[in-house]
Amino acid sequence: MTKTRTILLLVAVLAAGGGTAWYYTRAETPAGKKTQVPPVVPVKLAKAVVRDMPLRLEITGRTEAYETVTLKARVDGQVLGVSFTEGQHVRQGDVLLRLDPADFQARLSQAAANLAKSQAQRAKAGADVERYIALRAKGFVSEEKVGEMRTAAAAAESTVGADAAAAELARLQLSYATIKAPFAGVVGARLVFPGTAVKANDTALAVVNRVRPLYVGFAVPEKYLPLLQAGMRSAAKSMKAGISLPGGGTAWEGEVHFLDNGVDVATGTIQLKAVIPNNDEKLAAGQFVTVSLVLDTVKDAVVIPAEAVQQGAEGSFLFVAKEDGSVSIRKIRVASTQQRIAIVAEGLAGGETVVTEGQLRLTAGARVKAADAASDGAPAKAGKPD
Repeated sequence: MTKTRTILLLVAVLAAGGGTAWYYTRAETPAGKKTQVPPVVPVKLAKAVVRDMPLRLEITGRTEAYETVTLKARVDGQVLGVSFTEGQHVRQGDVLLRLDPADFQARLSQAAANLAKSQAQRAKAGADVERYIALRAKGFVSEEKVGEMRTAAAAAESTVGADAAAAELARLQLSYATIKAPFAGVVGARLVFPGTAVKANDTALAVVNRVRPLYVGFAVPEKYLPLLQAGMRSAAKSMKAGISLPGGGTAWEGEVHFLDNGVDVATGTIQLKAVIPNNDEKLAAGQFVTVSLVLDTVKDAVVIPAEAVQQGAEGSFLFVAKEDGSVSIRKIRVASTQQRIAIVAEGLAGGETVVTEGQLRLTAGARVKAADAASDGAPAKAGKPD
């Protein structure tokens, strides 16, 4: 029993000593150490700038030949020779292919012979009419016989006309045996070779493309149709389009010449075409290109770097740095984003400072400090934290 009391007394003494130590330790803790101050977040900042901003569309287009034709024979025949080299530049009227002209030459000779025969018969019929008119005056033949001679002469005249037309047709068919370039351009690959049998208006012989100048076709969402129509109607200036290869590099300036007369109901877009000179022929028909089209200029637009804009469940927002070094969350409406610049339609004023990098560590009221701040114009500075 005495041993049990001794153990209980020892436990009580230890508990009292621990409580006393805890009390003094707590009393010595400074009041300022009760709450931990959140760390200051280093971020990049930029100022919102007010300026005139072009409303530019960056879309993908494809080049098209200004003129293109797939050459086909107008008569049946057999290829006698191919006069062009694949990829050759040709002028209008250059001979590209020849068909065997023997059949057509024979038909022309036959038609010419028939024409000569009918012309001789016409001359004889005319002479007969004159002779019978003289005989009628002397009373040797009747008026009816003279009428028959005149009818025969008229028939001979008609025969001459028909045979002349047949001869002209044969001459045309002979000319069709020589296939020429319809316009200046570049001829493509050989599609037939000597000895190939061709069918009229069926067998493709070659493809000729005119690439100077060159069309660039592209499609624009239908919501921009009013701006496109206004730009096409403008008498003060023509609508220009910047053309470049994907990934940058050489750029060309084209002029929009064509706006389609209807919207594609399947895609909700409208087709346009621009024309570029392509004098250096660095572009070929069928290439993908990037088209930069300025639709309008937004006056006094509030612009910020596009990386400042964040997306949330309720739409676009950003972090605005205040003079005291803290940030607030601001909902905004973005009118357009182009070339890494966002045009803010609502929610931000010019001169305000926004966070462009480091948003993942921020919440409303967080304290920030500028680190390598950059802006659209000059570096921006937020208020320094206390």
